[in-house]
Amino acid sequence: MRQPVALARAQYERFRPLIHEFAKFAVIGVAGVLITNAVYDLLYLHLGLGPVTSTTIATIVATIASYLGNRYWSFQDRQRTGVPREIIIFAVLNGIALLIQDAAVAFNYYLLDLGHDKLSGFIALNAGIALATLFRFWSYRRYVWTAPPTSQAGGTGDRPQPADRPPQTSPTPDRQRSRSHSGPRAPTCGADGT
Repeated sequence: MRQPVALARAQYERFRPLIHEFAKFAVIGVAGVLITNAVYDLLYLHLGLGPVTSTTIATIVATIASYLGNRYWSFQDRQRTGVPREIIIFAVLNGIALLIQDAAVAFNYYLLDLGHDKLSGFIALNAGIALATLFRFWSYRRYVWTAPPTSQAGGTGDRPQPADRPPQTSPTPDRQRSRSHSGPRAPTCGADGT
């Protein structure tokens, strides 16, 4: 009985950074969904804007809040490349995610002709949000906030490398500069040189 617990604990330790990062991303995501739904409700149901326009505006408002939450909380331990670059890539990726979301709403409203049904509208909106969220988590980790810097010893510890990205074998120029001032490096082999 002890072995499955030890195995589960080892797996948790191995994936702990990813689990914690996803949990924070999920909290920001839930806040974004609440913002999106509230703004969509206001614009579409109360002010009479069209469904796709309402979805687009609501998503833009939620995206601004999500950028701030993800940058300063969810992905705070990841490599920073500068706000202008992050905002541009974040905006492009959110534009793609917005198209995913808008496609779900447009499919429901125009192709299924369910624009009169409020429940189906919110189901379509939230189905689009779910698909776009999966895309966002993957793309933010891959393109906006890259893997956290490696330890001073040069290894990644027990952190798994993403399957779609090869392990980094040489540090980037920014990391070389910070490592050159970080003091002596730990030996990577035994004391006898093997």
